[in-house]
Amino acid sequence: MQTRELKFISPSFTQRLKGMLGVDFYRLFHTPLFYIFLAIAAIIPAMVSAMTMMPDQNGNTMEPLYSNVWQIIAATEPLYVVRSIADYANMNMVFIFGGIMVSIFIGHDYKSGYVKQLFTTHAKKQDYMMSKTLVCAFAMACMCITYFIGGTVGGLLVGYETDVNVGSLIIAILGKMVMSLGWASLYTLLNIIFRRYFGISIASSFFFGTGIIIIGAAAIIENLSVPSYILNLFLNGSSVNACLGSNIGTLLVCILVSLAWTVIYNLVGTRILYKCDVY
Repeated sequence: MQTRELKFISPSFTQRLKGMLGVDFYRLFHTPLFYIFLAIAAIIPAMVSAMTMMPDQNGNTMEPLYSNVWQIIAATEPLYVVRSIADYANMNMVFIFGGIMVSIFIGHDYKSGYVKQLFTTHAKKQDYMMSKTLVCAFAMACMCITYFIGGTVGGLLVGYETDVNVGSLIIAILGKMVMSLGWASLYTLLNIIFRRYFGISIASSFFFGTGIIIIGAAAIIENLSVPSYILNLFLNGSSVNACLGSNIGTLLVCILVSLAWTVIYNLVGTRILYKCDVY
């Protein structure tokens, strides 16, 4: 009598990640959260453009923040230190909305008990980090697209000028979309760190997204006479380096920095998940 030995074949990394991505994308596309933030990303730039042209209490027209439609998309030059609200009030705002969305998306995993069920049967914590990073990066990249649509329509309705180097504009948009991966990895890490404190995770994501830390660090670095481009490349992820004067080199920098952020934050997040109580 012959007996058959049943061998358990562990799924490969690709198979595991594909399975987790399938679940996360299904959840993303079947929740109103994703579509609400897509709408927010389109409405906010249109409102910013329109509100700068509204009359004040004395009936005088407010001074516009911009003179060109595309300044709501990206700054006119590489931005190492924020000088005014207009410098940062462009597509970088997506990284603020995106941080809040990531916090809600991941926070639901812990509030619903999904994480406990997942890690009971799925031991690879790095798969969870990578899946969340990729899905949230996709969501923020989509928000960049709706932001572009809303900002363009708003600027055209207000009557801003439309002169631009089309190639530089496209590279600037691609650079910010590429940086969505780096920002998503940062927000995923923050939500792993503050997994038990939903409110703090949202606040921390908003705090980092606004660039407040970057502005403070800029002041310190200026006092130390450290070249300001170091601040841009390593602290702000080079997202503000993507401007209306961008070139291929700018895009390459965004890609390299975004990948570096992703690797570092995923390694740290995975380490935390393995060493600490993830529930």
